[in-house]
Amino acid sequence: MPTSLSLWSRRSFMLTAGVGLLSVSGINPRRAGASDSVWPRMLHTPKGDLVLDNKPQRIVSTSVTLTGTLLAINAPLIAASATINMNAVSDDAGFFTQWASIAHERGIKPLYRSEPDLEAIAAAAPDLIVISATGGDSTLRFYDQISQIAPTLVVNYDDKSWQEVAILLGGAIGHEKEAAVVVAEFDQRVVETAKHLKLPPQPTTAAVYYEDDTGANIWTPASAQGKFLLSLGFELAVIPPNVKTMTSMGIRSDIIQLSGEQFADGLNGETLLLFAANDSLVDKVSANKFLKHIKSISNKRVYAMGTDTFRLDYYSASHMLDRLTQLFA
Repeated sequence: MPTSLSLWSRRSFMLTAGVGLLSVSGINPRRAGASDSVWPRMLHTPKGDLVLDNKPQRIVSTSVTLTGTLLAINAPLIAASATINMNAVSDDAGFFTQWASIAHERGIKPLYRSEPDLEAIAAAAPDLIVISATGGDSTLRFYDQISQIAPTLVVNYDDKSWQEVAILLGGAIGHEKEAAVVVAEFDQRVVETAKHLKLPPQPTTAAVYYEDDTGANIWTPASAQGKFLLSLGFELAVIPPNVKTMTSMGIRSDIIQLSGEQFADGLNGETLLLFAANDSLVDKVSANKFLKHIKSISNKRVYAMGTDTFRLDYYSASHMLDRLTQLFA
């Protein structure tokens, strides 16, 4: 992984004619050293250019994935959507466990748990709404209605690390310095952790396993999870070209869907890392009679990355570093 300084210089944005220009649809090389006090700003987003006249003071997030990163860069977040997945990944309010306590300490209001509640969003009186372009927490189909309430920033996170998302959001809302600090500190921790890890046999399959034993989503090198593992020295297994994959979740950069008769053939890594999982799921996967022949299971190299790793942000990535240190130090 690049050092924190090179990360910052590659991910910052340029200023021309007094208007900040930021590419939100992708991280492009820009001139470093942009000031967080220059407004207005023009943001290039997947839904076209968005101009913010002033630094946002009341942000609403409709993406549980992006909420964690907004909290990490100390964004002026006032309300956020919650997840309907009320189990080990969230608290009673529907906030992800890795950042729920921080959200409650800051008085973040949970708005809804399923379909977007436009009235609740409007009642929060935001001056900026942040939505994701992809993933199960995307409200992109409601963009036309949501964007009538307040300026709406669309962020595509399926091809970015959480650090890239942090720099992107920081540049959009005037929190460049906060984003740079949290990314630099984490990147340094990654460098130090990598020095002391003894990795299991490579390559590795990184997956979210379906609880009904019918398939899995495999993290790609473009995903936040894949980029994180690569930064620590892991090698990601390549699914054989003859294995049939699915696209029921749409065309995604971050995952490959496996299911059906060839499911086991796609789990071809020497090591299997299970995301959004605890040790009980390791036992369940290892006991699957249709998977016992694959190398990672037959050699007992299956590891749980923690229940909070379905979506990576600063908080869940920090917990995952702890977990990897426990497993492979």
